[in-house]
Amino acid sequence: MTRGVDGPWSDTGRGTTDWDSVRQPAQFDEWGAPTTYGSGGPRRPKGSGPTRHGSGGGRGRGLLLVIAAVVAVAVVAGVAAVRLTGRHHDRPTAASPSGSKAASGAPGGAQPSHPAVPTKPVHVSLFQGDGQTYGIGMPHIAQFSKQVADAHAFNKAVTVKADGQPVKGAWFWVESNAGYAMEAHFRPQQYWPARSKIEMDMPLKGISAGKGLAYDDSLTLQINIGAAHVSTVDGSTEKMTVTSDGTQVKQFPVSLGQASTPTYLGRKVVMAKTNPQLMVSAPGEANPYSLKVPWSVRLTNSGEFVHAAAWNTGNIGSRSTSHGCTNLTVTDAQWFYNFSQIGDVVTYTNTGTSNTMPSWDGFGDWNVSWADWQAGHLLKN
Repeated sequence: MTRGVDGPWSDTGRGTTDWDSVRQPAQFDEWGAPTTYGSGGPRRPKGSGPTRHGSGGGRGRGLLLVIAAVVAVAVVAGVAAVRLTGRHHDRPTAASPSGSKAASGAPGGAQPSHPAVPTKPVHVSLFQGDGQTYGIGMPHIAQFSKQVADAHAFNKAVTVKADGQPVKGAWFWVESNAGYAMEAHFRPQQYWPARSKIEMDMPLKGISAGKGLAYDDSLTLQINIGAAHVSTVDGSTEKMTVTSDGTQVKQFPVSLGQASTPTYLGRKVVMAKTNPQLMVSAPGEANPYSLKVPWSVRLTNSGEFVHAAAWNTGNIGSRSTSHGCTNLTVTDAQWFYNFSQIGDVVTYTNTGTSNTMPSWDGFGDWNVSWADWQAGHLLKN
């Protein structure tokens, strides 16, 4: 099924950054094996062997007896001194090779400290900008310059509040479609509270991102959530119902994707708005086209929009004939374009397919069950 009928999407808010150019910390030399000092056995002192003192053996023996007596007195005195002082100098420390330093080879017997293994920096950036207003379905999106290997320290450090109260939510770790090494999306179990202030604190600098990795920056984010805009599109009636804060404000006739290119089911989030949006046919398509389509509201990376379709007026409200987009009349499309916020929710039912929008095809985060979301996906929470 061909879905990308428009040209490649480009959004300056999600540009890529070559973080490989970030200068890496200097590598430490490998810690060498400890040097063994005096590893041979105890040496016999010079002169300790038998010594001849000429032929006068008696004189020599007398001298030896005198020396032995002196040594014996010295030993007795030494033992007495030990008993008087109470110091157990006779209790040896751990044996070390003769002539060596302390067993550790370090001064004063201190154990050698191995140098810390240098870490590679992981840079974090955010999709959202401070002070911006988003719809109730907008996930927080963190983008990483390198693949994070462990999420636990990140999850423990980062806090999110709505109107000053802690938010019970979870991070979902995914591959990036925007040129980053990885992304993590945060959302609560239900949509964000309408008209609330969201604050996120990310004191990450120096914290582990897994073995051999550490974050090199800390960030904060303050955004606003607007009115609760939720639209539902029913393919069985070819109608779109628009609500704001729970109250219906509009209902439009629509034309959805034809049988060969059906519109995805599920909950989608407004990603971008472009007027006009260039849309081109897939290579080799039987009826090629290249059109600048006015009042286009993007819902998926793969090319689903809600947009004006003046060429399809005869089918809008009666049958589905599009390439997967939601066709509106020009007047209705202009109203919806002006009404929509990035992060608004549009839910689809009865579109003629069993395929739900994948979570990775844009902001399909709400199509993941809460249990699976809490698990973390690529990294375990």
